[in-house]
Amino acid sequence: MQASGLSAPRGRETSKLQGRGLTARRSATSDKTTEGRSSSFCRTRTFRLKRGGKAAAASTARASASWKSGRKFRTRLIVRAQDEERSYETFWAEMESLVLKLYEIEAVKFGNFKLKSGIFSPIYLDLRVIVSYPDVLRQVSEAMWKAVENKAQFDVTCGVPYTALPIATAMALDHNLKMLMRRKEVKDYGTKKAIEGHFSPGQRCLMVEDLVTSGMSVLETLDALNAVKLVCTDVVVLIDRQQGGKENLKSHGLNLYSALTLSEILDILSKHGKLTDEVVKSVQDFIAANSVTVKPKTAEKAKPKRLSYEERGALAKNEALKRLYQTMVEKKSNLSVAADVTSATELLQIVDKVGPHICCLKTHVDILDTWNDEIAASLVDLAQKHNFVIFEDRKFADIGNTVVSQYSSGVYKISEWSDIVNAHIVPGPGIVDGLKQVGLGKKKGLLLLAEMSSAGTMAKGSYTEETVKIAEENPDFVIGFISVNPNSWAKKCKDGSLVHMTPGIKLQRGGDGLGQQYNDPKSAISRGSDILIVGRGVYRAEDPKLAAQEYQKAGWEAYLSEL
Repeated sequence: MQASGLSAPRGRETSKLQGRGLTARRSATSDKTTEGRSSSFCRTRTFRLKRGGKAAAASTARASASWKSGRKFRTRLIVRAQDEERSYETFWAEMESLVLKLYEIEAVKFGNFKLKSGIFSPIYLDLRVIVSYPDVLRQVSEAMWKAVENKAQFDVTCGVPYTALPIATAMALDHNLKMLMRRKEVKDYGTKKAIEGHFSPGQRCLMVEDLVTSGMSVLETLDALNAVKLVCTDVVVLIDRQQGGKENLKSHGLNLYSALTLSEILDILSKHGKLTDEVVKSVQDFIAANSVTVKPKTAEKAKPKRLSYEERGALAKNEALKRLYQTMVEKKSNLSVAADVTSATELLQIVDKVGPHICCLKTHVDILDTWNDEIAASLVDLAQKHNFVIFEDRKFADIGNTVVSQYSSGVYKISEWSDIVNAHIVPGPGIVDGLKQVGLGKKKGLLLLAEMSSAGTMAKGSYTEETVKIAEENPDFVIGFISVNPNSWAKKCKDGSLVHMTPGIKLQRGGDGLGQQYNDPKSAISRGSDILIVGRGVYRAEDPKLAAQEYQKAGWEAYLSEL
């Protein structure tokens, strides 16, 4: 689509100028004139005529001389709209009205304002307030439309979040434009799209923004649009702050069209007695002293979303963790089966079937109908036969002295046959010290429960943060976490080798009616999981071996897609 309708102030007379090899470009000046009526915006927004090479200065001088000579030259610069007759003076009288309204509703303020960068500015533009003034919102969108019509070729528009979204919406409604919306925060559920709306790869997109200083917010939106194969070459804004944004965008291949510049706003407000000369000068000095440069992006090799399991294994400080990563790579499996059956005989049968497809077996031996050293030895033999590690899901949660006994002795003697155990941090860091006293010398590893997959879990927020802290303090023994969505953590673990195991995995999402919430393999991996723990989806399947194969394939493909 080409922007069409009422043209910007470059109508037939501009075409005549271009026909003579001249290009009209508007420029702000604070010069006052005593000739005729008081200085109008037609005078303040004069035309600079430029030609390539040495002719530019001469053309400008001739234009200036003609202007001063009287009405004859000004009459030649009357711009007619395409669809209705409207003079250049009338058009910019509307712009004067808009600027005065923006000043009245305090969308343009003067004083001493601290900016995000920490510096103080004598002017502040707060265009968010226009949503409370429908007439101003429509006037703003129409001014921006006139600034870009007949200049940019596009199929869809996209407002830069957030202030420009209502402006883009108003423009789309008034001119029947197809509009897209960029999400600043992409949700981790639903469609998980960054760009909402209907479009096709290769379509041209006009970006709509409220104002431009450096152009950084526009460039962030450009990245999101380019990621979905939309082509962007043009940006329209209400205000160009004249602090380098236009040049920055040009260096990134973007043309900037603005309805107003900051200098023009100063001219209008000064003309109507809203600003003193001192305020005008302070703003002009601020603009001159605070231009912003954004370096064009250089072509870089795309970084992988995550480190490979081989790379993680090389970083590991714990022997059990190194073995785990090695097993995952050798078997091309990130599947852990939770064989939570109550019969010891059935347990060994299932493990023998699924063993070739798993990297880790998760057990709950305290639910078995019987337990002895022979069963423990059989589990260890199966682990060696099929090359997997054993993880006893004991969830230790007592004081250090007690967990020493629970881990090393009693009926189960867990430290003798299990490679990995896990624990809550509710008792504090002492629980890690107690378990480490038993397991470190035996080259065992400990997982900390940072999150749980049950509905209403209290293992989140500050609890998760404290878990990360304790893990970072014990890199020789803590090998990772039981987690659900580690990519969403406010405080992420600095140790890139630690593993994330996620329970509650099914090929299709859902729940079991008892609080367990299921995620599919691809969703879990995209949230930062490394090992997928599957229970009933395998051991209750008609063919556990076939089910394990399916989960192994789905999990590994999800992992590869993240590299």
